[in-house]
Amino acid sequence: MDQHDNRSSFSGKIGFVLSAAGASVGLGNIWRFPYLAAKYGGAIFLVVYIILALTFGYTMIVAETSLGRMTKKSPVGAYGSFGNSKLLSAGGWINAIIPILIVPYYSVIGGWVVKYLVEYVTGHTQLVAADGYFSEFISNGLSPEICFIIFAVMALAIIYAGVENGIERVSKFMMPILVVLSVVIAVYSVTRPGALAGVKYFLVPNLSHFSWMTVVTAMGQMFYSLSIAMGILVTFGSYMKKETAIEAATEHVEIFDTAIAMMAGLMIIPAVFAFSGGDADTLQAGPSLMFITIPKVFASMGFGTITGVLFFVLVLFAALTSSIALTESAVSTFEDQFKWSRKKSTTVIGVIIIALGSLSALGYGPLANVTIIGMQFLDFFDFITNTVMMPIAAIATCILVSRVIGVDRIAEEVTQCGEPFRRKKIFCFMIKYMCPIFAVIILISSIANAFGWISM
Repeated sequence: MDQHDNRSSFSGKIGFVLSAAGASVGLGNIWRFPYLAAKYGGAIFLVVYIILALTFGYTMIVAETSLGRMTKKSPVGAYGSFGNSKLLSAGGWINAIIPILIVPYYSVIGGWVVKYLVEYVTGHTQLVAADGYFSEFISNGLSPEICFIIFAVMALAIIYAGVENGIERVSKFMMPILVVLSVVIAVYSVTRPGALAGVKYFLVPNLSHFSWMTVVTAMGQMFYSLSIAMGILVTFGSYMKKETAIEAATEHVEIFDTAIAMMAGLMIIPAVFAFSGGDADTLQAGPSLMFITIPKVFASMGFGTITGVLFFVLVLFAALTSSIALTESAVSTFEDQFKWSRKKSTTVIGVIIIALGSLSALGYGPLANVTIIGMQFLDFFDFITNTVMMPIAAIATCILVSRVIGVDRIAEEVTQCGEPFRRKKIFCFMIKYMCPIFAVIILISSIANAFGWISM
């Protein structure tokens, strides 16, 4: 009997596409994409992002998914299948550790979403829009910790149920609702008085807004948006059946992800433009956009409470699907490497999430005075994973695929279902030359930016 026969799997292409799209569509799309698009040229950023997604993003998704399906293993095992070198082993472990470090702080932000959703459901629209509400909440200590644990337990319960019964079933339920909600909120947002200036800024390219930083930030955003170099796609690839067409599934993930990122832009940029009288600087990065600016926008408009409920349900679903994918990658690594059961692996990961996440949850309250290289715990975990480890993981994957495995073996895996490898030339050129160069640029520029050597 084949050793892979007892491995969990997705039921088919739809299961993989919705689960991988669920992994991709997370908080990064909803709060990071609109902010970066607003800051780096609106529509011109969008055009650069789509070009990169169809070349760089496509190549990395195909490479990682093929690697997973070829080996039927999570990142450490997949890398280890091609030799015993320490370098290969390190590449696999970097891919495997990233989700273990991201999930705890991601769950803390998921907890903040839970808190805001409860406030909107109970009709406290004006309260959450008040100045100082957010900073008071996150510095409370106990309240963010409880919300974080509620979110983490929700994600762990789904992982506990398994691949087809848990991840796939939840993704099939949540992703269509997420799409419908994003369309409803986007339509409502663009029809507000004064919102059309925001729509124009976001959708009509203006070449004078283009700069080198537009390309660098679009590259960085693509990593978060498409879940590249986090071990997720290798893990999900290992659950993919041989008859599923990798290239076609990848295209669906690209389209899904880019469409949701555009919807996020249409939900947020026009609404904030209308609220601020056309001031693009009102679009702040990260949490302040989602938890300070957006509640103020909702409080100022008709149907603010209903919009708030719908918006935070959408954000909660997006956060959950990404959190599930990241946690699954970590659980799969423990199952493969230590031969543990799903139950034991999920429990151990759960303990790690609660321990590390508590540092981030309490980092603005009781632990506010404890910093690492001048950063709060949440900011530090974000920096070390997104800025340092993910570009290194991408470089490792490029080297593994182009120098160790060889492009022909990947092509063999892609065409196994009987479909041709249509974009093979782009794939070969990107994986050998452009993807490693892009990843090095992201690594250097992001670290330089973090330490204030350059401003992005």
